[in-house]
Amino acid sequence: MSVLECEMDNHIALVTLNRPESRNSLNPELIVRLAELWDGLGKDDAVRVVVLTGAEGSTFCSGFDLGTTIPMMTGTREPQNEFEQAVADDNALMHQATLRGYDVGKPVIAAVNGHAIAGGMELMLSCDLRVVAQGVKLGLSEVALGLIPGMGGTALLGRHVPSALAMELLLAAQPIVSDDLAESGLFNRLVPSTDVLDAALDLAHVIASNAPLAVKAARSVVRASIDLDETAALALESHTGAALVDTEDAVEGPLAFMEKRAPVFRGR
Repeated sequence: MSVLECEMDNHIALVTLNRPESRNSLNPELIVRLAELWDGLGKDDAVRVVVLTGAEGSTFCSGFDLGTTIPMMTGTREPQNEFEQAVADDNALMHQATLRGYDVGKPVIAAVNGHAIAGGMELMLSCDLRVVAQGVKLGLSEVALGLIPGMGGTALLGRHVPSALAMELLLAAQPIVSDDLAESGLFNRLVPSTDVLDAALDLAHVIASNAPLAVKAARSVVRASIDLDETAALALESHTGAALVDTEDAVEGPLAFMEKRAPVFRGR
């Protein structure tokens, strides 16, 4: 059984963490395969949107595996196979797997169909959009283990929720049920667990139907503008928008609107 699955349908890549017996925790094999997959999806022009979820009936992701990955991080376990050796030789694989500072270059939607804890929540935070199940626990438990979130949790959480809430999640190390975060701005949709994947795929299909170059450009401006002042952000918007004017998709969009038909975008 593969620890990671990827299905393609109509420009959408559905990625599934497939270690339900271990709460979809990130062991070295899953880390390596996920890092490799992100790289491949980023280079595949046929992929317009990625949906990330956990194996059905399990936790979305419980973070790094406590029996393998965490002991390796603390130096109490020696590598015992090729995947453990790869992670030991290149810690950047953990960053890439969890999207810490790594940009796939296209929208990634987290379909959070179960609990998202520690590194699992950090992986969720690194996605562009989030569809979350009702009644699941979201939390960062690292300080209770003598660690701090190392895959972007301390840096990203305060960008998505008020600082007081971020501090509670980080310092108390106690998860909060998703229903109690409905108004926090942490996620885009809160739906019954049985509807999470369908809701995420519906959102993915809407995004994938839009002009891919424009989607990519808008996403890049938003991400790059976070640390810019208003003047610089507006300049970046103007520069990026000007580059789209001469594309075929920029001609097709208005033409299709005038002709009252669905546009056919080709990403060029």
